[in-house]
Amino acid sequence: MNRLSSLMSHRLAWPVITLLLLLAINTAFNASFLHLEWRDGHLYGSLIDIVNRAAPLVLVSLGMTLVIATRGIDISVGAVVAIAAAVAAWMIGGAVSSDVSRFPMPLAILAALAVALLCGLWNGLLVAKVGMQPIIATLILMVAGRGIAQLVADGQIITIYYKPFFFLGSGYLLGLPFSLFIVAAVFALLYLAITRTALGLFIQAVGINPTAARVAGIQARRLVVGAYAFCGVCAGVAGLLISSNVKSADGNNAGQLLELDAILAVTLGGTALTGGRFSLVGSVIGALIIQTLTYAIYSLGVPPEINLVVKAVVVFVVMLMQSPEFRSELRTLVQRPVHDGGRA
Repeated sequence: MNRLSSLMSHRLAWPVITLLLLLAINTAFNASFLHLEWRDGHLYGSLIDIVNRAAPLVLVSLGMTLVIATRGIDISVGAVVAIAAAVAAWMIGGAVSSDVSRFPMPLAILAALAVALLCGLWNGLLVAKVGMQPIIATLILMVAGRGIAQLVADGQIITIYYKPFFFLGSGYLLGLPFSLFIVAAVFALLYLAITRTALGLFIQAVGINPTAARVAGIQARRLVVGAYAFCGVCAGVAGLLISSNVKSADGNNAGQLLELDAILAVTLGGTALTGGRFSLVGSVIGALIIQTLTYAIYSLGVPPEINLVVKAVVVFVVMLMQSPEFRSELRTLVQRPVHDGGRA
């Protein structure tokens, strides 16, 4: 019992339980949900679809984790996704050709990531140097970013016909979606940087008390700028995956509401919005929860107009169960009738 109580008190316990419950619900209503099939040289199945669709959200959530850990927030990541996708699509070209690109594809990818990096640096400088509140600083780019993306795309949806670009979001390597390898590489590099260097400790220090961190000699402002820059790059990579998957770039709709899903994923994973405490693994689990929930909503035939309500209810319940105060009150309410009955 003590071991079970210790496991349930772990910050990742309820996110893992929620993910397993969602998988069980999908399996109950769809007997072939867990079925994997090898076809055309790679795996097919619902689980593969979920992790492939979740890849952009996982990337953005990893970047958002660092930002939130430093007491910040970035609500412009959806716009950065649209900007990066528009830049890559414009440089590759919208001509009806499957083997001709306006610029070399590596250059288009680097340009899209460079623009995303500049967007992240812009947010970081406004927060760390100018002193703006994070939500206001990133709100500026959230609003202007959509306009920038549409200017790059000339107000049109750029259709991409260059087949090599499709490999990023819909290609397969060793039987698995290539996007998973991109996510795994980003996660591994970030995890090593957090656990094998002092970066994780510095981020926690800045998130808990930025003033004390500066007094202790930590370059807090540079760290905050770096967190926003990394978040921007993650959003840029997500934009490449999304545009590659749908074979187009839509400056108005690409990455729409992605910032909200990323914030939900990070908080579901146990990262504190007050800064300091964060979990990269938790953010990945949170992103998988959101994507699995989305899959369940559509597969169960829930009307589209209420799917956001269902998602909000699930997130609300999980966050309540993660709260030690709520669990303590719940135990008190459950035990009180027993004690009252004993006295009677």
